[in-house]
Amino acid sequence: MFRLDEKLARIRAGAYTRADFIIADAKDPDMGPSIPGAGPLRAKDGTLGRYQTRPEFLNNVRAIVEQDVVDIMLTSASSFELLNEQGVYKNSKVKPAIRANDTTDIWFVRGGIYPKKPSRPFRSASISRVTTGTVDPAPGAPLVGTDLGLYSMTFNNDLDHDYASLEAFAEFRYEAALNGFKYFLEVFNPNVDTGIEADLVPHYINDCIARCLAGVSKADRPEFLKIAYNGPKAMEELASYDPTVIVGVLGGGAGTTRDCYELIFQSEKYGARVALFGRKINLAEDPLSMVKHMRAVASGDLSPSEAVKSYHGGLAKAGIKPIRELTADLEVTEKPLKAGLA
Repeated sequence: MFRLDEKLARIRAGAYTRADFIIADAKDPDMGPSIPGAGPLRAKDGTLGRYQTRPEFLNNVRAIVEQDVVDIMLTSASSFELLNEQGVYKNSKVKPAIRANDTTDIWFVRGGIYPKKPSRPFRSASISRVTTGTVDPAPGAPLVGTDLGLYSMTFNNDLDHDYASLEAFAEFRYEAALNGFKYFLEVFNPNVDTGIEADLVPHYINDCIARCLAGVSKADRPEFLKIAYNGPKAMEELASYDPTVIVGVLGGGAGTTRDCYELIFQSEKYGARVALFGRKINLAEDPLSMVKHMRAVASGDLSPSEAVKSYHGGLAKAGIKPIRELTADLEVTEKPLKAGLA
């Protein structure tokens, strides 16, 4: 049994403790910004070089899996296949998951305008391929499939586009059921102007989530949600509305190191039980240390500010130049997080 399954079982049984908070690393940028998404090579002196190649990026994924701190490693289906060939998941307690769809609002290709238009459903990955495993593994490594993926949707208060998204979601659930495939549901904030007042958007999202799941039977419901943190009030409302639905937060932009740790602290405080971060890990000076301190904050061993100071201490010891000086990196810069500061 993967560590994820054990934690989900305790959460659903009402036996949650902060040690059960689930952390996922979202290493699937090839499904969105593609080549730039891998991030630049970073020297210890802070100098940024070319974008990482795919093999270099996958080496970073392997390092996170082998660190054995995160509970889920999310990649594209093709990256999962390559990592599987290398035997990365052999005997690992880290659950592999794939991005099961790639809606148009994440097509952040250079020069493209796709994210500026209302989101449309699209899906590249084959569920039947990833569930059974299709590669020849490294010598001595078992053939690994995965039965978990991320499915994303974006509601824009646009009848035609939202209807198409819900239709595609229904088709996905049908195929997932046929293949014994589980999923977690990502619901982005609107990617275009909705005509809804800004203060009401978080509650619009909450209502859309509750409504789109209301007609879905238990067997076809998501394992948990992945949503933007829109402040304490919206998070608490959604997390408390239906105790059978586990709520998780997405990381968003890189932000400061304090933003990263504060997001985990606040989201857990107001009811989230999962954090799925991509750029906040991938673009850090020391991703392994970033993940280690994320776990310390989630478990309650360090406060967000203490974690920032400890992280910077580790950078100094390793001779790595920080992106920001400590004082700047201790600042909370993201608006929803500022609303939740005591």
